[in-house]
Amino acid sequence: MIQLTAPAGALTPAGRDTIQKTLATVLLRWEGAPDNALFRSLAWTYLHELPAGAQTTAEDDAPRFRVEITVPVGALSERRKAGLVGEITTAVLDAAGLTEADALRVWVLIHEQPDGTWAAGGKIVRLADLVTLAAQ
Repeated sequence: MIQLTAPAGALTPAGRDTIQKTLATVLLRWEGAPDNALFRSLAWTYLHELPAGAQTTAEDDAPRFRVEITVPVGALSERRKAGLVGEITTAVLDAAGLTEADALRVWVLIHEQPDGTWAAGGKIVRLADLVTLAAQ
């Protein structure tokens, strides 16, 4: 699951149209999930656009972006986390028409959900279940 929070109007029109599917594709790749309909349907993304004046810093009002990613504990190694964060940051910068010089304006928070605390369809879903699905 991915949630992008950004000030309204901070993304370019083209970036706004594509960022959610881009983020989902990036996450699936770094998780090592297969690129198939089932796993694409499980890669939910949310875009939360904040109203004018709802985001600022003590320094300026330039837009900042928060990307929150929730994955099962153990789904990402340290190497995969680093690659994911780098590629997610680049994707958000591209969608906002910004450059790598603005990278500190994108924060990525990875939330690791403990096994047995994630459920879907009325059932607990464990990392082992997802690994089994990916191998089919």
